[in-house]
Amino acid sequence: MRLARLSVDLTPGLLVVLLGITQIIGYGTVYYSFAILAGDIAASFSWPVSSLFGAFSLALLVGGFAAPAVGRMVDRHGAARVMTVGSAATAVGLAAAAAAPGPIAFCAALIAIQTTSTLVLYDVAFAAIVQSAGPQARTRITHLTLIAGFASTLFWPLSSWLHTVSGWREVFLIFAALNLLVCLPLHAVIAFGRPSEPQGSPGDAVPPGRDAPVAVAPLSPAVARQLFVLVTVGFALSGFLLSAMLAQMVPALTTIGLGSTALVVSTLFGPAQVLVRFVNMILGARRHPLTVTIFGMAMLPLAILILAASAPSTAGAVAFAVLLGFGSGLKSIVQGTLPLALFGSASYGTRLGIMAFARQFMAAVAPFAFAWQMEVAGPTAALMTFAAVGCLGLSAFLELARRRARLEPAEATAVRPAE
Repeated sequence: MRLARLSVDLTPGLLVVLLGITQIIGYGTVYYSFAILAGDIAASFSWPVSSLFGAFSLALLVGGFAAPAVGRMVDRHGAARVMTVGSAATAVGLAAAAAAPGPIAFCAALIAIQTTSTLVLYDVAFAAIVQSAGPQARTRITHLTLIAGFASTLFWPLSSWLHTVSGWREVFLIFAALNLLVCLPLHAVIAFGRPSEPQGSPGDAVPPGRDAPVAVAPLSPAVARQLFVLVTVGFALSGFLLSAMLAQMVPALTTIGLGSTALVVSTLFGPAQVLVRFVNMILGARRHPLTVTIFGMAMLPLAILILAASAPSTAGAVAFAVLLGFGSGLKSIVQGTLPLALFGSASYGTRLGIMAFARQFMAAVAPFAFAWQMEVAGPTAALMTFAAVGCLGLSAFLELARRRARLEPAEATAVRPAE
């Protein structure tokens, strides 16, 4: 039996606001809060903190293996319905973590949380926008990342405050309640609400589970595969660099000689992310996402090279934090908009699922690889190595641009809706 449509008129603007709320809660409860609570969790189980972070990386890796299957579910059943189920499953995982009697049970719950999080975070949210907002999808994805960029800004202090008035188990239960009582109903509204037509594009709105009519140039299967491999490799290598820097930013800045200034400098990263997303929303709308991608991914190795060359200069470290924030802020956007622009909306969820697997695999390895090289070869060598990896990621997008330029004559004469 089909569920009746809710009476809510689901405009693209309302869709973005609802998803923005759930993304802030999602990232805040399953990702950003962990670093705040990890010390207390490890102490309660008499485990080293490093072992707990190792378990967290393992959980991210297992979640990555689930991403391709989630992508196929999104294409088959609709992103919003997948997110509704995901909110319930994430709440159960958080509650199980809160009740874990020992470290093994907690690690199992942690793996469950990171696996179910693939049902509710950015990749599925982007697919929900593509399936509902039609030709406005690219703009709406940008709006969503601007809102969700406040997840760390809100949940780092919120997690710290909650931890001062209660134990980590109670905090996890509160987070479970947020997913169950806030995110699940909002996702249900998106899944079963009444979709409205995007402004200026009558007839372009589509129900969940159907592809929006995004026009792209026809590509042969072989060419499409080659371009998709370049996109996937580019984001995976750039994400490898970014994951290492985010996990080790304060220790790395401290090691190269900034001392107590390292923490202050690192706080510039978050505002830089939000600022570049806002600028992109205003100035980047007329740019092809590949242009924005190349600019953003160039910022990542450039930031590290400046840090390595200028250490222990505070000015150089500030430039590093800001440029890294610029690259990270744009990466969150173009991971959704570039595949849409290149391949259209057909099988969009499946593509993002495959890309998410590659990104999360690399992201899970990166912090350990960076810490190991810092210990063995020193901070400068580690920074230069990871800058080189970032340059490899950038080169994949430059090669993509070169191949796309060769296809432009065909694009000019044959553009059709994605099927």
